[in-house]
Amino acid sequence: MDFETVARSVMKKTAWAYYSSGADDEITMRENHNAFHKIWFRPRVLVNVENVDFSTTMLGTKVSVPFYVTATALGKLGNPEGEVVLTRAAHKHNVIQMIPTLASCSFDEIVDAKQGDQVQWLQLYVNKDRSITKRIVQHAEARGCKGLFITVDAPQLGRREKDMRSKFSDVGASVQASGGDEVDRSQGAARAISSFIDPSLSWKDIPWFKSITKMPIILKGVQCVEDVLRAVEVGVDGVVLSNHGGRQLEFARSAIEVLAEVMPALRERGWENKIEVYIDGGVRRATDILKALCLGAKGVGIGRPFLFAMSTYGQPGVERAMQLLKDEMEMNMRLIGACKIEELNPSLIDVRGLTGGHHAPVPSDTLTLGAYDPLQAPRFSEKSKL
Repeated sequence: MDFETVARSVMKKTAWAYYSSGADDEITMRENHNAFHKIWFRPRVLVNVENVDFSTTMLGTKVSVPFYVTATALGKLGNPEGEVVLTRAAHKHNVIQMIPTLASCSFDEIVDAKQGDQVQWLQLYVNKDRSITKRIVQHAEARGCKGLFITVDAPQLGRREKDMRSKFSDVGASVQASGGDEVDRSQGAARAISSFIDPSLSWKDIPWFKSITKMPIILKGVQCVEDVLRAVEVGVDGVVLSNHGGRQLEFARSAIEVLAEVMPALRERGWENKIEVYIDGGVRRATDILKALCLGAKGVGIGRPFLFAMSTYGQPGVERAMQLLKDEMEMNMRLIGACKIEELNPSLIDVRGLTGGHHAPVPSDTLTLGAYDPLQAPRFSEKSKL
């Protein structure tokens, strides 16, 4: 949260508006983080926790910690070098980076910035022109990407009012350009760069994706138990429970709340090992990560915190943010009484505040409140227009 507070002071107004905005009244965006506060720990004591190991595997890749850099668009709004800053920091900490379709840097620039056997995934917005989509997917596989994350929660971009109030002048990413530069730049960055996204994408397209790539296929943006079960049935490799950082459907439930329903349903059917379940949205502390893993998530995606760290202090900022999370992981695993990720389980948490009702009270979070930039009502003037 400290990085976000500093970023709010130093970033350009248009960049801050794009990174920080959520859908409509931003209730979902705030709830993403607040929902974690409805879960409490049930620590075990007198456990030998001298040696703590929080390494794990995600989609078969050994990683140092169970989080990854999730895809976020337009990195150069926050730092002139863009997403390659995240690539370098991810390598330093052995963290997987998900490459965004709408990056400011080109896909090849981001892949060229990786070092050694560093692992990257591809986040995909599906183009109306499937030949463009096929080319992107197969190029990503040829360049060594180890996972295809298809965004499924954005058939239309949500109404992000902070962003929409600023005109967007940056051409942004051209990776999915399908002809000309005929986009509306008067309603913010998100709408200017997203006109190519196909709203007809459906479950019927999954076999086609499986036919064009051997990469594991993960559906990013699943928001209910029924769709997770269907994902297992159609044979994809994973899902990311996500409401797009609170930027799409207002009053979409938080990923951690959906996770608390999904894992028991999978275990009931004996399907918990048939699919890898990830979450993103609102993760700000290692305690958030631990709660997700105790519920059964394989890992969590973190987006805005690394963007804000990059926007304020560049690569050293991102590395510091990652190290803070690692330090917190070690401390909190000791305090909860777990030495390894495999030891995290539902018996270590109390979820009654989460599953007992949507409106369970949560403690006041002063850091979040201090960092949050509230939506402002417009000022009236004689020149105001509809």
